[in-house]
Amino acid sequence: MIKSMTGFGRGECAGNSRKFTVEIKAVNHRYLDVNVKMPKSLTYFETAVRGELKNYVSRGKVDVFISQEILTEKTVAVRYNAQIAGEYLKYLRLMGEEFGLEDDVKISSLAKFPEIFSLEESGTDEEELWMELRSAVAEAAERFVESRTLEGGHLKEDLLEKLAGMERQLNLIENRSPQVIAEYRRRLEEKARELLSDVEPDEGRLLTEVMVFADKACVDEETVRLRSHMATMKETLQGGGAVGRKLDFIAQEMNREANTILSKANDLETSACAIELKTEIEKVREQIQNIE
Repeated sequence: MIKSMTGFGRGECAGNSRKFTVEIKAVNHRYLDVNVKMPKSLTYFETAVRGELKNYVSRGKVDVFISQEILTEKTVAVRYNAQIAGEYLKYLRLMGEEFGLEDDVKISSLAKFPEIFSLEESGTDEEELWMELRSAVAEAAERFVESRTLEGGHLKEDLLEKLAGMERQLNLIENRSPQVIAEYRRRLEEKARELLSDVEPDEGRLLTEVMVFADKACVDEETVRLRSHMATMKETLQGGGAVGRKLDFIAQEMNREANTILSKANDLETSACAIELKTEIEKVREQIQNIE
């Protein structure tokens, strides 16, 4: 299945003493960029969370939000960090001496500084904690993948529709090519008769000129290669997987062939079709940026 790089998923897991809530959202990015926001008491699980997510996503800017709700007070204890409190007090008094300020430090004001008091769980089983957190992460990731897959299906249909539009323009260009050569020969004959008056134009010279023009205006190689790229893109879309980078490369090759066709165009109708072809390819390239 084709997956979009944008998506959202939410998961929860409630145990006997706590409840985890995990939310995952993502937007387009060239590579995989995971940003995890969680309570400080859980930061030692960050590497494990990142590893778990790699099982579900390979590309995109992914933001993960993890919250924890303590359901019972029995597992929570207040921790006092005397060392940090001493450091704060030392530097506050140093500031007072340096700037000639009154020493008015009180316990109530000192206690408000970060990390002096903190809450921690007592007797927590780390393995049990991870299993609960992992369950919430997995649920959020699965729903996240579901939303990406659903959007990816819409992207796939849109790209196939655009490829069909490109094929219509290619058909017009290929059908127009013989007419362009025939019209060039007719104009050349008319011009020769106009210049030579009653003298019949040299058929050999006319044929040589027409052949040179046909060689310069021929886009057969470009249209064949472009059709090949289009077929490869269709196969890749049907195959699914993390194909965003491959599709982007194919689109670049398609654009190169379309540029050559436009540069060889020698009449307004062919030029208009080539411009429309390039427009469709650019739309394809923009849409591919949304695919994982």
